[in-house]
Amino acid sequence: MAPLLLQLAALGAALVAAALILISFVAFITATEMPQLHRHEEEKFFLNVRGQREALPSIQDSPTKQLSVVVPSYNEEKRLPVMMDEALGYLEDRQKQDPTFTYEVIIVDDGSKDQTSKVAFKYCQKYGSDKVRVITLVKNRGKGGAIRMGVFSSRGKKILMADADGATKFPDIEKLEKGLNDLQPWPLHSQSLWMDVQDQMAIACGSRAHLEKESIAQRSYFRTLLMYGFHFLVWFLCVKGIRDTQCGFKLLTREAASRTFSSLHIERWAFDVELLYIAQFFKIPIAEIAVNWTEIEGSKLVPFWSWLQMGKDLLFIRLRYLTGAWRLEQTRKMN
Repeated sequence: MAPLLLQLAALGAALVAAALILISFVAFITATEMPQLHRHEEEKFFLNVRGQREALPSIQDSPTKQLSVVVPSYNEEKRLPVMMDEALGYLEDRQKQDPTFTYEVIIVDDGSKDQTSKVAFKYCQKYGSDKVRVITLVKNRGKGGAIRMGVFSSRGKKILMADADGATKFPDIEKLEKGLNDLQPWPLHSQSLWMDVQDQMAIACGSRAHLEKESIAQRSYFRTLLMYGFHFLVWFLCVKGIRDTQCGFKLLTREAASRTFSSLHIERWAFDVELLYIAQFFKIPIAEIAVNWTEIEGSKLVPFWSWLQMGKDLLFIRLRYLTGAWRLEQTRKMN
């Protein structure tokens, strides 16, 4: 009996090893090069309040605002106004209290089929195109791709990613700013050939981990199992020490944003994980900050299939970096 069990165990181990080798091979040969920041002609401009086209700036330009807020939006004509009203109300009040505070909000319409761009442009008309800009993508790129486009068109010293659903209370940005400042002194990356010695990198991630017990009580056992499975894969394969990688409320210094998004391959739901994987590879300091969060109806995630896709992406992220299909280089230049 014992020899048979040993044989079965050996066979099982051999099958697992063969499956892993096969998956690694598939991950390697299907790996695409880093998506280039290709812009269709109409994506190189934004419309000012008079409806005239103006060229978008570049992340490589010197910053001229203290804060850029990038809002990826796909079919968000109904949810976007609530978020924008809260965000702009906060930002305007803050500017009144501190006239030296400057900001911009960049809404990236990710190939929406509804009136998202028109709804967003009304805020441009109300607040001016120096404060609110709308980038309309010709086709859907995915959340990560849309944010990347907004980041690379931003003017802020610090860049905030914020979801269009308004699930996170916007004033919580002050918590992220404190978390970012508490990471100081930020390391100087003077050894990098493409960065100035004064460049500083840090990231503050909004987190819902403190709300986990409450969310579990409201979820089905199946969704809870999927959540724990996803968290385990994130920890095991990609990112250590961050309990909530998927919260859409993240604050980055301009240098950290350009460094991480320049190396990003994933453009859809799992892009957050690769972003933090890249940040940890480059030893960029990361703070995880608890924020207020409310679940908003209208999520684009389809529970089972979206989690399955993200699980595949997590495995492929790890395998592609492990096999050298994707590489991160200390001296890599930005796109």
